[in-house]
Amino acid sequence: MLSGYSEARHEVRDKVTAVIKTLAKANEDALDALEASDTHKLEEVRKTIKGINKQTEIIDNDIVLIFAKYTPEAKDLREMVSYLKITSAFNRIKTNINNYLKNMQSMLAEEDANIVQFIKDSLSINRCTINAFSKTIEMFETLNDNDKIKQLAIGIDVEYAKTDDIYALLEKSVVQKMGDADGLAEEYFNLLKYIRKNLKIVDRLDSIAQRIIFARMGGKL
Repeated sequence: MLSGYSEARHEVRDKVTAVIKTLAKANEDALDALEASDTHKLEEVRKTIKGINKQTEIIDNDIVLIFAKYTPEAKDLREMVSYLKITSAFNRIKTNINNYLKNMQSMLAEEDANIVQFIKDSLSINRCTINAFSKTIEMFETLNDNDKIKQLAIGIDVEYAKTDDIYALLEKSVVQKMGDADGLAEEYFNLLKYIRKNLKIVDRLDSIAQRIIFARMGGKL
């Protein structure tokens, strides 16, 4: 294998891993901020992911150059094609995180004790998402161990299933409160909508896991 090709491929892998680690760190910092109801810190977290789209654009360009300069073998071709799909998912996750945090800032600004408590109750979803991020990163860093990759993917799917269960319980609790919302029924409805959209992050991680499996083992993308 040409050394230049090998180096280019590994650089792409490293850049992809760096992006998901940035997104994972943002989720961890956001959880800390939400636990403390710290709107200023939420704003700071949003700033840390502003450059994600630029980073994914660089990765995509690097992959195009690899296609132009080299002739990847089947396995490497699968990996590069998967990364093109994965960078698109990264951009969507970045948008999901940014919109969610922006909406949580507006919700916390209401300074309503029930809303604050509902947000704190919903953070079990964020913890599942953090677990899914950790497993996804481990998938990227696992080479030539197909069984481990499959187990990690199953773990991500489990975290995703947990978020649906958590949301269902939270929705029931919020709906019960809406009747006595004292003018805040619309805010409660919006809060449920924002939390529901937050579930899209772990959904996208589940999708990324399947693309990693394709990159390593083939099958359907």
